[in-house]
Amino acid sequence: MYNKNMNRTIHYSINQESGGITVGAFLKNMGYSHHILTHLKRTDQGICIDGLPVFTSHALKPGERLTVRIVEEESSPHITPVNLPFSISYEDEDILVINKPAGMPVHPSQGNYENTLANGVAWYFQQQDTPYVFRCINRIDRETSGLLILAKHMLSGAVLSKSMKEHRISRTYLALVQGCLSQELGTIDVPIGRCPHSILERRTDPAGEPAVTHYRVLASSGGASLVKLKLDTGRTHQIRVHMKHIGHPLLGDFLYNPGNRDCPRQALHSYSLAFPHPVSGEAMFFQCPLPKDLEHVLRSRSFPDVCLSLPVRQP
Repeated sequence: MYNKNMNRTIHYSINQESGGITVGAFLKNMGYSHHILTHLKRTDQGICIDGLPVFTSHALKPGERLTVRIVEEESSPHITPVNLPFSISYEDEDILVINKPAGMPVHPSQGNYENTLANGVAWYFQQQDTPYVFRCINRIDRETSGLLILAKHMLSGAVLSKSMKEHRISRTYLALVQGCLSQELGTIDVPIGRCPHSILERRTDPAGEPAVTHYRVLASSGGASLVKLKLDTGRTHQIRVHMKHIGHPLLGDFLYNPGNRDCPRQALHSYSLAFPHPVSGEAMFFQCPLPKDLEHVLRSRSFPDVCLSLPVRQP
Protein backbone atom coordinates (compact mmCIF):
# COMPACT_ATOMS: atom_id res chain seq x y z
CA MET A 1 0.00 0.00 0.00
CA TYR A 2 1.45 3.37 -0.97
CA ASN A 3 2.09 6.15 1.54
CA LYS A 4 -0.86 8.55 1.44
CA ASN A 5 0.84 11.51 3.08
CA MET A 6 2.17 14.49 1.18
CA ASN A 7 5.79 13.65 1.91
CA ARG A 8 6.61 12.27 -1.53
CA THR A 9 9.99 10.58 -2.06
CA ILE A 10 11.08 9.93 -5.65
CA HIS A 11 14.12 7.92 -6.72
CA TYR A 12 16.06 8.21 -9.98
CA SER A 13 18.75 5.77 -11.12
CA ILE A 14 21.36 7.66 -13.12
CA ASN A 15 22.36 6.04 -16.40
CA GLN A 16 25.16 6.73 -18.87
CA GLU A 17 23.06 9.24 -20.78
CA SER A 18 22.53 11.39 -17.68
CA GLY A 19 26.12 11.17 -16.48
CA GLY A 20 27.97 14.47 -16.39
CA ILE A 21 24.98 16.81 -16.15
CA THR A 22 24.19 18.60 -12.92
CA VAL A 23 21.45 17.59 -10.51
CA GLY A 24 19.68 20.88 -11.27
CA ALA A 25 19.72 20.31 -15.03
CA PHE A 26 18.55 16.71 -14.62
CA LEU A 27 15.62 17.72 -12.44
CA LYS A 28 14.62 20.55 -14.76
CA ASN A 29 14.48 17.99 -17.57
CA MET A 30 12.12 15.94 -15.37
CA GLY A 31 9.74 18.89 -14.97
CA TYR A 32 10.99 20.49 -11.75
CA SER A 33 10.46 24.26 -11.89
CA HIS A 34 12.69 26.87 -10.29
CA HIS A 35 10.11 27.19 -7.51
CA ILE A 36 10.21 23.45 -6.79
CA LEU A 37 14.03 23.36 -6.81
CA THR A 38 14.08 26.24 -4.33
CA HIS A 39 11.61 24.32 -2.14
CA LEU A 40 13.82 21.21 -2.27
CA LYS A 41 16.93 23.18 -1.30
CA ARG A 42 15.12 24.34 1.84
CA THR A 43 13.84 20.85 2.70
CA ASP A 44 15.78 18.57 5.03
CA GLN A 45 17.15 15.71 2.88
CA GLY A 46 15.41 17.35 -0.07
CA ILE A 47 18.04 16.29 -2.63
CA CYS A 48 20.36 13.37 -1.91
CA ILE A 49 22.80 11.18 -3.81
CA ASP A 50 23.11 7.68 -2.37
CA GLY A 51 21.60 8.95 0.88
CA LEU A 52 23.80 12.05 1.29
CA PRO A 53 22.60 15.63 0.71
CA VAL A 54 24.05 17.39 -2.35
CA PHE A 55 23.79 20.76 -4.09
CA THR A 56 22.03 21.14 -7.42
CA SER A 57 25.47 21.87 -8.92
CA HIS A 58 26.60 18.28 -8.24
CA ALA A 59 27.63 16.53 -11.48
CA LEU A 60 25.84 13.20 -11.76
CA LYS A 61 27.71 9.95 -12.32
CA PRO A 62 26.30 6.77 -13.90
CA GLY A 63 25.17 4.33 -11.23
CA GLU A 64 24.31 6.99 -8.66
CA ARG A 65 20.89 7.02 -7.02
CA LEU A 66 19.30 10.46 -6.85
CA THR A 67 16.56 10.87 -4.26
CA VAL A 68 14.16 13.82 -4.06
CA ARG A 69 11.91 14.44 -1.06
CA ILE A 70 8.90 16.73 -1.55
CA VAL A 71 7.30 17.87 1.71
CA GLU A 72 4.11 19.93 1.80
CA GLU A 73 2.80 20.87 5.23
CA GLU A 74 0.11 23.45 4.42
CA SER A 75 -3.37 22.92 2.99
CA SER A 76 -5.18 25.24 0.58
CA PRO A 77 -6.34 28.30 2.53
CA HIS A 78 -10.03 29.25 2.55
CA ILE A 79 -11.27 25.79 1.50
CA THR A 80 -13.53 24.38 4.21
CA PRO A 81 -13.53 20.57 4.46
CA VAL A 82 -17.08 19.30 3.86
CA ASN A 83 -18.27 15.70 3.64
CA LEU A 84 -19.57 15.62 0.04
CA PRO A 85 -20.07 12.63 -2.28
CA PHE A 86 -17.68 12.09 -5.18
CA SER A 87 -16.15 9.02 -6.79
CA ILE A 88 -12.42 8.29 -7.08
CA SER A 89 -11.63 6.44 -10.31
CA TYR A 90 -7.89 6.15 -9.58
CA GLU A 91 -5.36 7.21 -6.96
CA ASP A 92 -1.63 6.82 -6.45
CA GLU A 93 1.07 8.87 -4.68
CA ASP A 94 0.98 11.57 -7.35
CA ILE A 95 -2.52 11.95 -8.77
CA LEU A 96 -6.23 11.53 -8.18
CA VAL A 97 -8.67 10.93 -11.03
CA ILE A 98 -12.15 11.98 -9.94
CA ASN A 99 -15.56 11.21 -11.47
CA LYS A 100 -17.34 14.47 -10.60
CA PRO A 101 -21.13 14.39 -10.29
CA ALA A 102 -23.21 16.91 -12.21
CA GLY A 103 -24.33 19.90 -10.16
CA MET A 104 -21.09 20.18 -8.15
CA PRO A 105 -18.84 23.21 -8.80
CA VAL A 106 -15.13 22.45 -8.93
CA HIS A 107 -13.84 25.52 -7.04
CA PRO A 108 -15.35 27.74 -4.33
CA SER A 109 -16.76 31.00 -5.66
CA GLN A 110 -19.32 33.60 -4.63
CA GLY A 111 -22.35 31.73 -3.33
CA ASN A 112 -20.51 28.38 -3.52
CA TYR A 113 -18.21 28.25 -0.54
CA GLU A 114 -18.97 24.81 0.90
CA ASN A 115 -20.58 22.74 -1.88
CA THR A 116 -17.67 22.23 -4.28
CA LEU A 117 -15.39 19.38 -5.25
CA ALA A 118 -12.54 21.25 -3.54
CA ASN A 119 -14.48 21.10 -0.24
CA GLY A 120 -15.10 17.37 -0.65
CA VAL A 121 -11.46 16.63 -1.47
CA ALA A 122 -10.31 18.74 1.50
CA TRP A 123 -12.55 16.56 3.71
CA TYR A 124 -11.12 13.37 2.14
CA PHE A 125 -7.56 14.35 3.08
CA GLN A 126 -8.57 15.76 6.46
CA GLN A 127 -9.85 12.29 7.40
CA GLN A 128 -6.32 11.02 6.71
CA ASP A 129 -4.84 13.86 8.79
CA THR A 130 -2.96 14.91 5.65
CA PRO A 131 -2.39 18.46 4.37
CA TYR A 132 -3.45 18.97 0.76
CA VAL A 133 -3.26 21.80 -1.76
CA PHE A 134 -6.12 21.61 -4.27
CA ARG A 135 -4.65 21.49 -7.80
CA CYS A 136 -7.24 20.68 -10.48
CA ILE A 137 -5.67 20.17 -13.91
CA ASN A 138 -8.63 19.99 -16.31
CA ARG A 139 -11.63 22.04 -15.26
CA ILE A 140 -15.23 21.30 -16.19
CA ASP A 141 -18.44 23.25 -15.62
CA ARG A 142 -20.64 22.78 -12.58
CA GLU A 143 -23.34 20.93 -14.55
CA THR A 144 -20.88 18.78 -16.52
CA SER A 145 -20.22 15.31 -15.11
CA GLY A 146 -17.18 13.11 -15.47
CA LEU A 147 -13.43 12.81 -15.19
CA LEU A 148 -11.03 15.32 -13.65
CA ILE A 149 -7.32 15.04 -12.78
CA LEU A 150 -6.08 16.35 -9.44
CA ALA A 151 -2.37 16.66 -8.65
CA LYS A 152 -1.36 15.54 -5.16
CA HIS A 153 1.82 17.59 -4.85
CA MET A 154 3.72 20.46 -6.46
CA LEU A 155 5.73 18.34 -8.91
CA SER A 156 2.78 16.42 -10.33
CA GLY A 157 0.90 19.72 -10.54
CA ALA A 158 3.70 21.43 -12.48
CA VAL A 159 4.24 18.52 -14.88
CA LEU A 160 0.52 18.02 -15.57
CA SER A 161 -0.06 21.73 -16.09
CA LYS A 162 2.74 21.74 -18.66
CA SER A 163 1.25 18.63 -20.30
CA MET A 164 -2.07 20.45 -20.58
CA LYS A 165 -0.44 23.50 -22.21
CA GLU A 166 1.43 21.23 -24.64
CA HIS A 167 -1.78 19.35 -25.56
CA ARG A 168 -0.49 16.04 -24.18
CA ILE A 169 -3.65 15.47 -22.12
CA SER A 170 -6.29 14.04 -24.43
CA ARG A 171 -9.86 14.84 -23.30
CA THR A 172 -12.90 13.19 -24.82
CA TYR A 173 -16.47 14.26 -24.05
CA LEU A 174 -19.89 12.90 -24.84
CA ALA A 175 -22.74 15.33 -25.49
CA LEU A 176 -26.40 15.06 -26.40
CA VAL A 177 -27.21 17.84 -28.85
CA GLN A 178 -30.34 19.10 -30.50
CA GLY A 179 -31.10 17.87 -34.02
CA CYS A 180 -29.36 15.55 -36.47
CA LEU A 181 -26.00 16.76 -37.76
CA SER A 182 -25.50 16.71 -41.52
CA GLN A 183 -21.86 15.60 -41.23
CA GLU A 184 -20.71 12.55 -39.25
CA LEU A 185 -17.24 14.06 -38.70
CA GLY A 186 -16.28 17.68 -38.33
CA THR A 187 -13.92 20.24 -36.85
CA ILE A 188 -15.05 23.58 -35.47
CA ASP A 189 -12.17 26.07 -35.59
CA VAL A 190 -13.74 29.32 -34.41
CA PRO A 191 -12.33 31.76 -31.80
CA ILE A 192 -14.29 32.31 -28.58
CA GLY A 193 -14.58 35.49 -26.52
CA ARG A 194 -16.66 36.99 -23.74
CA CYS A 195 -20.17 38.30 -24.33
CA PRO A 196 -20.48 42.03 -23.59
CA HIS A 197 -22.28 42.79 -20.32
CA SER A 198 -22.00 39.17 -19.10
CA ILE A 199 -19.51 37.69 -16.66
CA LEU A 200 -20.50 34.12 -17.50
CA GLU A 201 -21.57 33.88 -21.13
CA ARG A 202 -19.20 33.34 -24.07
CA ARG A 203 -19.69 33.65 -27.83
CA THR A 204 -17.85 33.01 -31.07
CA ASP A 205 -15.77 36.08 -31.80
CA PRO A 206 -13.18 36.68 -34.57
CA ALA A 207 -11.19 38.73 -32.06
CA GLY A 208 -11.43 36.05 -29.36
CA GLU A 209 -9.04 33.29 -28.33
CA PRO A 210 -8.39 30.38 -30.73
CA ALA A 211 -10.63 27.38 -30.07
CA VAL A 212 -10.71 24.03 -31.89
CA THR A 213 -13.24 21.23 -31.30
CA HIS A 214 -13.35 17.93 -33.22
CA TYR A 215 -16.59 15.94 -33.23
CA ARG A 216 -17.96 12.60 -34.39
CA VAL A 217 -21.67 11.73 -34.47
CA LEU A 218 -22.19 8.36 -32.78
CA ALA A 219 -25.96 8.04 -33.19
CA SER A 220 -29.11 10.07 -33.79
CA SER A 221 -32.61 9.35 -32.56
CA GLY A 222 -35.71 11.22 -31.45
CA GLY A 223 -34.54 14.56 -32.79
CA ALA A 224 -31.22 14.49 -30.94
CA SER A 225 -27.67 13.26 -31.57
CA LEU A 226 -25.06 11.66 -29.34
CA VAL A 227 -21.74 13.26 -30.22
CA LYS A 228 -18.18 12.46 -29.18
CA LEU A 229 -15.95 15.54 -28.93
CA LYS A 230 -12.23 16.03 -28.56
CA LEU A 231 -10.67 19.37 -27.63
CA ASP A 232 -7.44 20.88 -28.93
CA THR A 233 -7.97 23.91 -26.70
CA GLY A 234 -9.75 24.47 -23.40
CA ARG A 235 -11.72 27.70 -23.59
CA THR A 236 -14.51 28.41 -21.14
CA HIS A 237 -17.77 26.80 -22.37
CA GLN A 238 -15.97 25.75 -25.57
CA ILE A 239 -18.13 22.74 -26.46
CA ARG A 240 -21.34 24.52 -25.54
CA VAL A 241 -20.49 27.60 -27.61
CA HIS A 242 -19.19 25.67 -30.61
CA MET A 243 -22.18 23.33 -30.81
CA LYS A 244 -24.55 26.28 -30.62
CA HIS A 245 -22.49 27.95 -33.35
CA ILE A 246 -23.17 25.09 -35.80
CA GLY A 247 -26.85 25.02 -34.90
CA HIS A 248 -26.86 22.04 -32.54
CA PRO A 249 -26.81 23.30 -28.93
CA LEU A 250 -26.66 20.87 -26.02
CA LEU A 251 -29.89 19.54 -24.58
CA GLY A 252 -30.70 21.16 -21.24
CA ASP A 253 -28.17 23.98 -21.60
CA PHE A 254 -29.81 26.83 -19.68
CA LEU A 255 -27.35 29.41 -21.04
CA TYR A 256 -26.97 28.52 -24.71
CA ASN A 257 -30.23 26.65 -25.30
CA PRO A 258 -32.56 28.25 -22.73
CA GLY A 259 -35.83 27.04 -24.23
CA ASN A 260 -34.85 23.36 -24.12
CA ARG A 261 -36.04 21.19 -21.21
CA ASP A 262 -35.19 17.77 -22.66
CA CYS A 263 -32.49 17.14 -20.03
CA PRO A 264 -32.37 18.22 -16.37
CA ARG A 265 -28.93 19.81 -16.97
CA GLN A 266 -26.58 20.45 -19.86
CA ALA A 267 -26.04 17.05 -21.47
CA LEU A 268 -22.24 16.99 -21.32
CA HIS A 269 -19.98 14.32 -19.81
CA SER A 270 -16.17 14.20 -19.50
CA TYR A 271 -15.86 10.63 -20.73
CA SER A 272 -12.17 9.80 -21.11
CA LEU A 273 -8.71 11.09 -20.29
CA ALA A 274 -5.35 9.96 -21.68
CA PHE A 275 -2.04 11.44 -20.51
CA PRO A 276 1.52 10.53 -19.50
CA HIS A 277 1.91 9.99 -15.77
CA PRO A 278 3.62 13.06 -14.28
CA VAL A 279 6.34 11.07 -12.48
CA SER A 280 6.72 7.67 -14.15
CA GLY A 281 5.85 8.80 -17.68
CA GLU A 282 3.59 5.74 -18.05
CA ALA A 283 0.69 6.12 -20.48
CA MET A 284 -2.52 6.49 -18.45
CA PHE A 285 -6.05 6.01 -19.80
CA PHE A 286 -9.36 6.37 -17.98
CA GLN A 287 -12.99 6.40 -19.02
CA CYS A 288 -16.26 6.39 -17.15
CA PRO A 289 -19.75 5.51 -18.43
CA LEU A 290 -22.56 7.97 -18.86
CA PRO A 291 -24.30 8.81 -15.58
CA LYS A 292 -27.86 7.69 -14.94
CA ASP A 293 -29.52 11.00 -15.87
CA LEU A 294 -28.00 11.02 -19.37
CA GLU A 295 -28.69 7.29 -19.73
CA HIS A 296 -32.34 8.04 -19.02
CA VAL A 297 -32.46 10.70 -21.76
CA LEU A 298 -30.92 8.25 -24.25
CA ARG A 299 -33.44 5.55 -23.37
CA SER A 300 -36.35 7.97 -23.56
CA ARG A 301 -35.36 8.81 -27.14
CA SER A 302 -34.85 5.16 -28.15
CA PHE A 303 -31.10 5.35 -28.75
CA PRO A 304 -29.55 1.89 -29.29
CA ASP A 305 -28.25 0.20 -26.14
CA VAL A 306 -24.69 0.22 -27.53
CA CYS A 307 -24.64 3.99 -26.92
CA LEU A 308 -24.64 3.38 -23.18
CA SER A 309 -21.12 1.82 -23.21
CA LEU A 310 -19.06 3.20 -26.05
CA PRO A 311 -15.37 2.53 -26.69
CA VAL A 312 -13.57 5.82 -27.19
CA ARG A 313 -9.89 5.03 -27.80
CA GLN A 314 -10.27 5.72 -31.52
CA PRO A 315 -10.36 9.42 -32.53
